[in-house]
Amino acid sequence: MDNAFSLGPTATERLNRARADLRIGLPVVLQGGCLAVAVETLSPARLDALRALGPLTLALTARRAETLKARVYDGDLARIAVPAEADLAWLRALADPADDLRMPMKGPLLSVRDGDAGFARAALALAKSAQLLPAALLAPLPAPLPDGLTTLNAAEALAAIAAETALAPVAAARVPMRAAEQGRLHIFRPDDGGEEHYAIEIGSPARDKPVLARLHSACFTGDVLGSLKCDCGPQLDAALSQMGHEGAGILLYLNQEGRGIGLANKMRAYSLQDQGFDTVEANHRLGFEDDERDFRIGAALLRKLGFSQVRLLTNNPAKVAMLEANGIRVTERVPLKVGLSRHNAAYLATKAAKSGHIL
Repeated sequence: MDNAFSLGPTATERLNRARADLRIGLPVVLQGGCLAVAVETLSPARLDALRALGPLTLALTARRAETLKARVYDGDLARIAVPAEADLAWLRALADPADDLRMPMKGPLLSVRDGDAGFARAALALAKSAQLLPAALLAPLPAPLPDGLTTLNAAEALAAIAAETALAPVAAARVPMRAAEQGRLHIFRPDDGGEEHYAIEIGSPARDKPVLARLHSACFTGDVLGSLKCDCGPQLDAALSQMGHEGAGILLYLNQEGRGIGLANKMRAYSLQDQGFDTVEANHRLGFEDDERDFRIGAALLRKLGFSQVRLLTNNPAKVAMLEANGIRVTERVPLKVGLSRHNAAYLATKAAKSGHIL
């Protein structure tokens, strides 16, 4: 293999570069199609430069378009023709629902129905995977292309984002904990440049028997701050305590904050909840699905640690189904009913009614 070629970025590495570019406001090149930039991080100067290239299109998810009463012709997304006089404030008002109740009328919005929606779909998937608001501005490709911009093939990017993440063990060490002195922390790093995930092993669980296990999604507000708006902190403590009491267990701490939308978007959702929307409605108004997490990561970590059977600590049947679908046998669902308070009663009721949690 040519050395110069082998030293260059792979498709996965270019995808990670593109995420980083979007987070700092740089556009990325979608090969043969357009420039794409995240509305959340777009600057006025860069908007002016993009406008000079020709007509602009705003890509929004169907969830966000539904809130805005914009027509959806492409199934999972809407492409909105950006008026010539539209400024950054107009774009951000369509991307961010923070002021929807104060300023509900943002139209009329003209949806584009002709042409290939694949570039818009790739741009939205990139924004989501960068944990930005799912709203992307699309502009015609300039000639020549500016130096230094990351170039992606839209179809390849979509496939890479949808693919199961490959994880590699990085380090492991003994960590005595309040719940159990015989604890060990394993660190796993994804090959796509995403956040690391952790496995907390209690005792020395047998690999040939069902292990008491929990897939716990990171919750900074609940796990660290002791927030009463959710039951995450009490669930984490109770799971580790039960594993300590039984003398063995495995807790996977997955860095998928806010059901996979990231802490900033989770705080946006909290703000919307303060306006009267429930947790699912808030996610939809932001342009996300009910749950954006990838639980295949949990199954992959269990396999890497040598486990094929679990007694799963969860109230969420979707986790059971996901593990079973990915080769991990769930011999028992162990309920984990803790943390109910007056602050989160409505939140837990919504999880039961709309997300199927057994509470």
